[in-house]
Amino acid sequence: MEWFIIDEKNGFKYELIGDYYYPTGRRMKGGLLSPTECSKESSAEEEVIIGPWSQRHLNFIKEHRPGFYLELFASDKANTYLAEVERESSELFLRLVKEMSSQEGVTERLKAKNQMLWIQQMNNIRERATEIVNGELIFV
Repeated sequence: MEWFIIDEKNGFKYELIGDYYYPTGRRMKGGLLSPTECSKESSAEEEVIIGPWSQRHLNFIKEHRPGFYLELFASDKANTYLAEVERESSELFLRLVKEMSSQEGVTERLKAKNQMLWIQQMNNIRERATEIVNGELIFV
C-alpha cells in the first residue's frame, strides 16, 4: 500500500494512517505519489518533534474524540496543535516540579546528604506533577 494517494476525482491527497486513508487537506495534480515525491514533500515541511506529552494526548483524542482527531488531520493542523500541546505540557511540568521541590525543601543539600531520600521525594514530586499535567492538558 502507498503512504500517500491522490483522488483523481477531487484532487485531494490522502495519507495512510493505520489501515485507512485520511485526507490531509491538500489538493494535488493527481495520481499516486512515488516514494521519492513523498520524501521530498515531507522534508519540505517543518520538522516538529512530537514528545511523550503530545503522543499521550493524541492517543486520548484518537480514542475519545474521533471527530476532533479526524478534523485535525483533515485540516492539516495536527503538527502545530501537537507541538503546542507538547510545549505547554513541558513548561507546566517543569514549573510544577521546580515549585514543589522548593516548597518541600528538596534541595541539592539534601541530595548530597541523603541521596535515597532525595530520589524518593523527587520521584514523588514528578509523579504528582505528571498527574496534574495529565488532568489539565492531556486528558481533556
